[in-house]
Amino acid sequence: MKLTVAVLRRQAVLNSLHPPTGLARAIAAAGFVQADPIRAPARAQDLILRHRAVGYRAGDLERRFARLGLEEDFLYAYGFMPRDTARLLHPRDPATSGRYQVPGDLATEVLAFVRDRGPTHPADLAERFGRERAVNGWGGFSKATTRALQSLHYHGLLRIAGRRDGVRIYETAPCFAGSLAPEERRRRIALLVIGILAPLAEAGLAGTFALLARGAPGLGGWRGTIAELLKSGELESGEADGQRYYWPAGMDRRQNLRRTVRLLAPFDPIVWERRRFEHLWGWEYRLEAYTPPSQRRFGYYAMPLLWGDEVIGWGNVGLSDGRLDAQLGFVKGRQRNAGFRLALDAELAAMESFLIGRGGR
Repeated sequence: MKLTVAVLRRQAVLNSLHPPTGLARAIAAAGFVQADPIRAPARAQDLILRHRAVGYRAGDLERRFARLGLEEDFLYAYGFMPRDTARLLHPRDPATSGRYQVPGDLATEVLAFVRDRGPTHPADLAERFGRERAVNGWGGFSKATTRALQSLHYHGLLRIAGRRDGVRIYETAPCFAGSLAPEERRRRIALLVIGILAPLAEAGLAGTFALLARGAPGLGGWRGTIAELLKSGELESGEADGQRYYWPAGMDRRQNLRRTVRLLAPFDPIVWERRRFEHLWGWEYRLEAYTPPSQRRFGYYAMPLLWGDEVIGWGNVGLSDGRLDAQLGFVKGRQRNAGFRLALDAELAAMESFLIGRGGR
C-alpha cells in the first residue's frame, strides 16, 4: 500500500488523540502512559493525560492511583498501566533480565520486611538495613535497599502501592494468575505497542523491540510475530517515501480531525519516536533537559506545539505569580490567522487551569 506523509501525519494524531473521557477509561484505552520525574511544568504522565481525560489536573494520576487499580512497570519505557498490560510482562525470565538480577540475600530480607510491615517507603528500610550504597540502573548510586526494592518490583514480587511526594511506596504483589503462553504474550504486546505508537515505521519498530528486551525479557521472536500478525490481518502496513509503516488493522482514516492547538509532552505517543517525527513533520525535535544551557536550541523542556495535524513549533511554559508564562518558538514563523490565535489562547488557558487545579478544557 502506497501512502503519503500527509495521510500518515493525520493518522498519527487521530490514532492517539481520541475524544477525552474519564481517567480510568482513558488509561485503559491507552494501555500505557509513560512516566518521567521532571516537572517542567508538570510530569510527563500528567501532560500526556491532560489531552485524554476530561477535567484532568496535574497530579490526578498520583492522587487516584490506588483507586484506579493501576500498576507501574517497564514496557518499552517506565510508566503507568492497567493490570491487563502488566500481566503481559510477567513472569520475567531471570536468565535474561540484565542488570535487574534475581533477588539475592538482601532482597530476600527486604521482601520479608515488606510482607510483615505492609506499604513501605524506601526510607523505612534505612534503620533496619543501613545505608549501604549500590550502583543503580542509571550508573549512579542508590541505597542497596532501594536497589533491592527495584529488583523485587521488576521480578513481580513487589508492586507500587502509590507515591508519597513522588517517591514510590512498595507492597507485596499478588501473583498474576493464569499466565499466558510466551507466544500469546508476545502477540498481545506487539499489538499493544504498535497500537500506542501507530503508525510506526520500520526503524522505530526495531528500536522499540530493543527496549522491549527489558520490559519483556526472554520473549524474543518479535519479527516472526509481526509476520504472523500481518498474515492474519491483525496488522497492516504501507510505504511512504520508501519507509514501511505498521499499524493495527481497522484504523479509521475517515474520522474528522479537530483543528486545535495542543502542547504535547516530549514523551507523548504522537512525538515519542523521533525518527518518525522528523519524517512526518520535517524537522528535528529534541528534549534538551540534559543538554548544557549554552547548547540548547529549543529550551529546557520544550513541548512540541501541535496545530491540527502539523507540529509547527514548541513551547516552554511555567507558572509565574499564579499565571501562565509561555515562551513559544516556531519552525517557519508564527501562524497569523485568527483561527490559530483563538486555538492557541484556548490551549494556554487550559494549560494554566491544569497547572493551578481548575480542571482542563
